[in-house]
Amino acid sequence: MFNLKIKKELLSVIAFAVMLCISCDVLGKVKLPSVFSDNMVFQQKTKAAVWGKADPGKTITISTTWSRARYTSKANEFGNWKIMVATPSYGGPYAMTISDGEPFILMNVLIGEVWVCSGQSNMEMPLAGWGKINNYEKEVADAKYPDIRLLQVEHVTSNSALEDVKVTNNGWKPCIPQYVAEFSSVAYFFAREIYNKTKVPIGLIHTSWGGTVAEAWTSAPTLKTIPDFVEAVNKIENADKDKTGSSFEEQLASWQKLVIKKDAGMVQGKPAWNANSLDASSWKVMSLPTVWEQAGMPEFDGVVWFRKNITIPQAWAGKALKFNLGPIDDNDIAFFDGEIIGQTEGYNVPRNYTIPATKVKAGTFALVVRVFDSGGGGGIYGDKNTMALVAPDGTRLSLNGDWQYKTGMNLKDIAPMPMSDNGPNRPTVLYNAMIHPYLQFPIKGAIWYQGESNAGRAHQYRTLFPAMITDWRKQWGVGDFPFYFVQLANFMKADAEPGASAWAELRDAQSGALSLPNTGMAVAIDIGDATDIHPKNKQDVGKRLALIALAKNYGVKTLYTGPVYQSAKTEGNVIKLNFYATQGLKTSNGAELKGFAIAGADQKFHWAKAEIKGNQVVVSSTEVLNPVAVRYAWANNPVCNLVNGAGLPASPFRTDKWEDSTSPSK
Repeated sequence: MFNLKIKKELLSVIAFAVMLCISCDVLGKVKLPSVFSDNMVFQQKTKAAVWGKADPGKTITISTTWSRARYTSKANEFGNWKIMVATPSYGGPYAMTISDGEPFILMNVLIGEVWVCSGQSNMEMPLAGWGKINNYEKEVADAKYPDIRLLQVEHVTSNSALEDVKVTNNGWKPCIPQYVAEFSSVAYFFAREIYNKTKVPIGLIHTSWGGTVAEAWTSAPTLKTIPDFVEAVNKIENADKDKTGSSFEEQLASWQKLVIKKDAGMVQGKPAWNANSLDASSWKVMSLPTVWEQAGMPEFDGVVWFRKNITIPQAWAGKALKFNLGPIDDNDIAFFDGEIIGQTEGYNVPRNYTIPATKVKAGTFALVVRVFDSGGGGGIYGDKNTMALVAPDGTRLSLNGDWQYKTGMNLKDIAPMPMSDNGPNRPTVLYNAMIHPYLQFPIKGAIWYQGESNAGRAHQYRTLFPAMITDWRKQWGVGDFPFYFVQLANFMKADAEPGASAWAELRDAQSGALSLPNTGMAVAIDIGDATDIHPKNKQDVGKRLALIALAKNYGVKTLYTGPVYQSAKTEGNVIKLNFYATQGLKTSNGAELKGFAIAGADQKFHWAKAEIKGNQVVVSSTEVLNPVAVRYAWANNPVCNLVNGAGLPASPFRTDKWEDSTSPSK
């Protein structure tokens, strides 16, 4: 329902509409960018730019129902015009007329707070559709907040900066079940929490793209200050000038043929390591599921062949079997008894194949999986309970545990994979197409959920991410607006022993961005999913982002952060950690403290005993007599339970400054 203040404005809108000449061509000759439409939200208490196109030399007049002021300007020789309009404190609905002699009328306009919501798939993840968050059917049905407005930006790339961008539904829409179902769940829950506490109308500009890297969302001038990206940015900027040579499709096909040619498991383009009779006695052993970077193959990208001998009982002969492997990063080809059973592309797609009844016989056969990974983590990494052969009657043959493996080829041995001329994972192309069009539009701030696609280059992210934040603020030109982001959630198989983790380093890089003013981080280390890179609990993610905004921007007294590591002091064989912890320290489950590892000068970490003493945690291990460093929740999917009195989790951290395992990755 509209709040009382907004209700009081409704009559003025109706009266204003009656006074308009409704017989005129409503579209007129004035053309506006897609950010201007019925149902839109203007940022309150600011000078809001309104701009567009008209015939050169035409006088443009703007009037609104929230003020008696009239604003005029003339379109320049190219037909461009811009007028700055003063906005009051939040309220509405209002109307705005923009006229060059024929009025263009924006109706049901609210004044409130505008937030840009960006990132990759965990920001993009809708309530329904492919997302299907927790309790999604009820969440969609209950999403009746007409004072929250939604603007959904379509996926577009560009090698140069665009002035406008395509949006769905022809512009802004009210937050009702019809429109929220396919909208960002994190953005919606963020806005809902703030609105319920403040009753201030909120406009959400959702501009994200799954699987994308942070450099795609950063401007060319900023990326050129980072040596790793200079060459790629120059190539993007010159792409439209150089149209010679083969197409991307031709380059990619040629590169894929080279991968097959260099794969030792392929002979003359055909698989050779898939046969039952193959002598695999020299192959190594890996326990699956796991990401192979955590199983003795750090920083490996390329092809790995896995095989496991299984015995089919007589009772299963002649019956179709389900062959379930869970997700594989990135692509796979699966074989049974030397024949292809299925193949899939995509790092987050569960592999559920069927072995036809005609191929199922009693006896011992080889299951073989060829896995190709183009970058970042690689391997068969899902839930161990998923990996199984399943008979029609539901009986199962578990496939988790030891598999033999052998590398087919290393991508370091061939030229890099060609880059698409129009794909999203190229430096600056999403900034150009999906951020730049909004730089003139006043906003309150931004929320961001991204990092998974940069995890393999986490060390680089320490420079890239704060550069991107600073870049956006500079480009918008409205000072250090609030920029709040989500730290990566826990994901993948839990590690038995402490060790290097690209995801932990990425989280640490995100924490480092908090050194920038007016930033905030929602910790999600306790609400992820080991088997799903897109955890379904988006309610708490949005709420934790909202708690930061409520405390910092809306004057609501609320706790918005968990325990924050402050300092460490070594005393004998223990290290004492000091925390800033409003409402004190405790464990989330009442059990002993978990997630701490300790190391000496040899940089080898061991699980540690950790005890809470006031706002300190005392860490020690009998295996480390002279400790020098502590890490907490330092893993892809750590077992950790340190929270404050409000139940908000502590962020992963480290006390050392030792070299990142991802330092060589560019």
